[in-house]
Amino acid sequence: MERSHPSEVYELFVRHMNTPRVVVDNSATATLVQVHSARKHGVLLEAVAALSDHGVCVRKGYISSDDGRWFMDVFHVTDAAGRKVADADALLARLESSLSADALPPRTPPAAAQGAAAVAGSHTLLELVGADRPGLLSEVFAVLHDLRCGIVDARAWTHGGRVAALVFVRDEETGAPIDDAARVRRVESRLRHVLRGGARGARTVLADAAAVNMDRRLHQLLDEDGEAGGSRAGQAEAPSTTAVEVQDWGERGYSVVTVSCRDRPKLLFDVVCTLTDLDYVVYHGTFDTDGDHAQQEFYIRRLDGRPISSAAERRRVIQCLQAAIERRASEGVRLELRITDRRGLLAYVTRVFRENSLSVTHAEINTRGDMAMNVFHVTDVAGRPADPKTIDDVIQKIGTESLRVDEERWPRLCSTEGDASRGGAGIFSLGSLVKKNLVSLGLIRSCS
Repeated sequence: MERSHPSEVYELFVRHMNTPRVVVDNSATATLVQVHSARKHGVLLEAVAALSDHGVCVRKGYISSDDGRWFMDVFHVTDAAGRKVADADALLARLESSLSADALPPRTPPAAAQGAAAVAGSHTLLELVGADRPGLLSEVFAVLHDLRCGIVDARAWTHGGRVAALVFVRDEETGAPIDDAARVRRVESRLRHVLRGGARGARTVLADAAAVNMDRRLHQLLDEDGEAGGSRAGQAEAPSTTAVEVQDWGERGYSVVTVSCRDRPKLLFDVVCTLTDLDYVVYHGTFDTDGDHAQQEFYIRRLDGRPISSAAERRRVIQCLQAAIERRASEGVRLELRITDRRGLLAYVTRVFRENSLSVTHAEINTRGDMAMNVFHVTDVAGRPADPKTIDDVIQKIGTESLRVDEERWPRLCSTEGDASRGGAGIFSLGSLVKKNLVSLGLIRSCS
């Protein structure tokens, strides 16, 4: 019998011990997802990301741990219509695949961090950051078309007067990644000129599109850019509808983060992603939705085991969470484009938007085979709701069979009818939700 190498046996042992166990129960009105693991930091984000990628809505749930040795996450999820998930087996497979891939640390840094050799199926990834202005996305796509860069996938967010975009491109002729150094420098130079962002406005790396969490990277780019806490240039800062508070629970050595805001798709991901990238570990938490309102509460510590220790650190956490929540709350009319892909398609479509005085606030570009499946959120150039006649003119120009308005799906997706008589919900009191779970689990004693 062939004997396994000791290193392989050890690797399998470590993978088995660290791989989270996932249970999906579809017997109730909502689908119940449970994740159990011996590892903590990063696994919660992987689980929430897998749920978000599967398109389910997290209605409520809780997180409990014994401060690092084990933890359990429980999510009550439904489809967009509020029903239990029909393809529970597919959801389980996605979670298990995502979490098992995270069970062992990667042997090498991710491709997007290396900027070195391409991997199989890779594309050239352009990371763009700059000051937002009407027509900017149209200019970017026009430059890429002129330089014969075919766009495979892209995502762009605007918030606080800034724009961040990730664009996966390939050579239009060969379909291969663009890795010639001189050509890369030319692409970066042209895009930096358009973005007016100097040397940091455009960066080119080689990456596998399937290996990059585009939402997480967009959050990181805007945070690194200092957009959090900023206001749109030349405009008064709008009052925030997102209530975030950070309190201390010195008795247990935690900082308690509470969030109260309107529910929307990927809300939980945006909060957990931000806390993770700020190097905080979530030890306990509760999240719940009531109609179209969401409430979340998390007990956190820094990676070194200490709670938030200064007013400046507290302000930073609040600003980053508010920005992360609000930058995805897409403004404007949602336009869905489904059309056979062709060279220059995005340059043409966004030029039509620009010529009709429409500004793109969010964009999601996907190419699957020979089909382009794109989503744009548009306003007028002043950021106000677009004139319906203008939208109709644009649809007629691009094609009524290809472009349509979907005003109902966003931001009402993942929200049931709210209580119209309820006023704005206030922030939680310290420990209002999590303490109940900790008491019920026997981790702390009730003071009542």
